Amino acid sequence: MKEEERPESTANPKNTAFSAISRPHRGNHRGSVALLILFRIARSIAGGMMIVALPYLVLNTLHESSLALGAIYVVGVMSTAILAVGAGHISDRWNHKGALLVTGAMVPVSALMVYVNQSFPMLMAASVIGGFAATGSLVGGGVGGAAQPVQSSVIARLSTSENRTTYYSVLAFLSGIAGAGGAMLVHYFSTRHTFLAAAIISAAGTVLLFFITVPEYVTSARVQRKQSNRAIRHFSITGALNGLSQGLITPFLIPFFVLVYHLSKSRMAVYTAIGSILASVALLTAPALERRLGFVRSITFTRALGTAMLLVMAMWHNLWLGVAIYLITPALRIAALPAQQSAIINRVEGQSMGRALAMNQVTRLSASSAAMICTGVLFDVSEIEMPFFLYAGVMAVNIYLYYRFFGHDGQNGASEPAVASGPTAREPSPPI
Repeated sequence: MKEEERPESTANPKNTAFSAISRPHRGNHRGSVALLILFRIARSIAGGMMIVALPYLVLNTLHESSLALGAIYVVGVMSTAILAVGAGHISDRWNHKGALLVTGAMVPVSALMVYVNQSFPMLMAASVIGGFAATGSLVGGGVGGAAQPVQSSVIARLSTSENRTTYYSVLAFLSGIAGAGGAMLVHYFSTRHTFLAAAIISAAGTVLLFFITVPEYVTSARVQRKQSNRAIRHFSITGALNGLSQGLITPFLIPFFVLVYHLSKSRMAVYTAIGSILASVALLTAPALERRLGFVRSITFTRALGTAMLLVMAMWHNLWLGVAIYLITPALRIAALPAQQSAIINRVEGQSMGRALAMNQVTRLSASSAAMICTGVLFDVSEIEMPFFLYAGVMAVNIYLYYRFFGHDGQNGASEPAVASGPTAREPSPPI
């Protein structure tokens, strides 16, 4: 029998109970992929603008404390966690397109609210809707994270397990470049009008979602319910620790430079844009990292290196060294993120993808909220270095659990043969 005619479970010796191959409906999905890319680009431009502008609005314009900024982030995280669960269930049980539209509209609505009324209560209300959490880099659009599980699920329906990491990498790369562009645009607007521009740009991207067609998700191998639930549980635990570490540091990197080095908004916008571009380029290495190291070692190596660099930045207050580390560490933290997303998709049932991605998001964001309160308090009492040491401890535990749950090669628990739904030839990749 020729290689291409073999059933999927035998043609690829790496296929296991966790390697369900998605086969999108036949047809040309190029238009839907292009519209999804444009939506992500518009969303990321808006996110890049607001991530830079928000700390200056709170600290300089409203003259609030870093604890108040942390409170806004916490509210954004908590609301995003709740909304992500709802969006995940809607996408699995009702309609992916509808869930994407609802979550996509949150960013322009929240940005418009801030433009209309720049007060602390309005910022809190807008954070509930838009998720001003800044728990990730500009690559993810920065705000409105409730849409992320739905976007990832839609991408899974437009790809196969063999090219899914590449899809995630390319889409995140373009999103990061757009976020960097958004950060640079802050130069040309006042703080208030930054939010108006972000509202208009993100609203234009959301309109494009009306024309997207989302195919059904079909598998040539079935992941058993017990295995799927175990994978969801393991990724939820590691997601919680990821969120705990992110919440301790990521939302406060810009305030760190504002408080320690008193950098202007214009300079910080440039550094944020450069860091986002470097992180975006790093995402393109994810497929190569996954092939060479596996998703576990890709994650643990890059994040351990980034943790060591952040500790150096905390202990040695040198502006240019700090800027260099600020530019590099986002790339190290997210370089293997597409491989992690693919690992989640390949280990859960097709009808549970939205729930699995949402649970990973919820545990991450819930833990982030507690961590941000902690860092907000520490910054407020001038214990600026302490969150970096807490970050290192949490990351060490998380790295240990990745190896314990998934093994050095990411194949722990993947020894049982897949239950094939029938011999199927390998499907060609959908065009992009």
